[in-house]
Amino acid sequence: MILAADYPFLDILWTMLVFFLWVMWFWCLIIVLGDVFSRRDIGGWSKAGWTTMLIFVPVLGMLIYLIAHGSDMAERRVQGAQQAQSAMDEHIRTVATGGSHSSNGGPAGEIARAKSLLDSGAITAPEFEQLKARALAT
Repeated sequence: MILAADYPFLDILWTMLVFFLWVMWFWCLIIVLGDVFSRRDIGGWSKAGWTTMLIFVPVLGMLIYLIAHGSDMAERRVQGAQQAQSAMDEHIRTVATGGSHSSNGGPAGEIARAKSLLDSGAITAPEFEQLKARALAT
């Protein structure tokens, strides 16, 4: 009992094509619904209307949305990617400069603050050396 003999090659190709189109359909549906719900320029009723249309008349609803808002979708995706990149850059910049230790940025800021305290007479020279050593150790 060989099962492959009962399922010809063209049927295998057809099944693969149908499966691929099925996955692409769901991918497009997720992208469009994600765009609908991430939009800030439309209200809840518009989002509900697009969602209802995509559920009950899926092919027509998706085509209408892509024709009407396709270029806007691309702009929103680029803008979102730029915002994510700038947030990541800011996070890296904050971590790299030690921004969590002081507002001036890392050990140099702590030493400068300690030096100003020493100059004002608020701390002594040995206390300044301790603060400087602690700042350099982090």
